Amino acid sequence: MKISGKKTGENARMYAKRMILDNIVNLELPPGTGLSENELSIQLNLSRTPVREALIEMHRIGLVEIIPKKGSFVTKIDYDLIEETRFMRLALENAIMQLACKEGVPQADLRQLKENLEQQKKYAQPMDDAILMELDIAFHGLLFNSVKKNRIYAFLQSQMVHFDRLRILSLKTLKAAKAGITVNDHENILYALERRDWELAEMVMTRHLTRHQVEKKDLVGLYPDYFL
Repeated sequence: MKISGKKTGENARMYAKRMILDNIVNLELPPGTGLSENELSIQLNLSRTPVREALIEMHRIGLVEIIPKKGSFVTKIDYDLIEETRFMRLALENAIMQLACKEGVPQADLRQLKENLEQQKKYAQPMDDAILMELDIAFHGLLFNSVKKNRIYAFLQSQMVHFDRLRILSLKTLKAAKAGITVNDHENILYALERRDWELAEMVMTRHLTRHQVEKKDLVGLYPDYFL
C-alpha cells in the first residue's frame, strides 16, 4: 500500500476510506487481494473500527467483497459495471461538449485547459501514471466547470471507481503509448471546443471514452485473474 498523511479536517473513518479507495483504484491493492482489518489498521495507524467501516463502505460501492468466515477481498474488474458507468459518462460529457460549443468556453477556462494539457505532455515522457491520471481527471473537471456544472462532475466521479481501475491498468500496461494517445485525445477535444465544432467535439469525445473496448482483449489476456 501507498500511504499518505491525513488531510485537514479528515477523521479516522474518512482517512481509512480514502487510503483504501486510492490503493484499490490505483491497483496498489490488485483485484483478488485479501484485506485484513488488523493489518490495515497497523499500516494506517488506526483502530480497527474505522478500517471496518471503510471496508463496509467499499463493499457498498462494489470494490470489496466480504465473505463470511473467509474475509474481505478486493473485487475483480467487472466489464458490465464499466459499461454502465461509461454509458453515463459519455452521455454527460457529450452534453457538456454540446453546451460548451453552443455557449463558448470563457477565455480563463480555455487557459486552464491549455495549462493542464501542457502538464500532461510534461508527465507523459517519461510517464508518471499517477500524475497523468490526476491531470486527466482535472481536465474533464475543467470541461464541466467551464459550463458551471461542477456538482454534476462531482457526482460522476463518485460513480467512476470501476472505470478508473481499468484506466489505471491500461496506463500501467500500455505506458507511453497510452499516455500519448490520451494527451492527443485531449488536444483534439480542446481543438474542437475552441472552434465550437459540436460534431467534431462529439466524435473525439466518443472515441476518447470508448478506447477501453479496443484494449479489452489485450488487458484480459495479460491479467486474466483481474477480471470477472
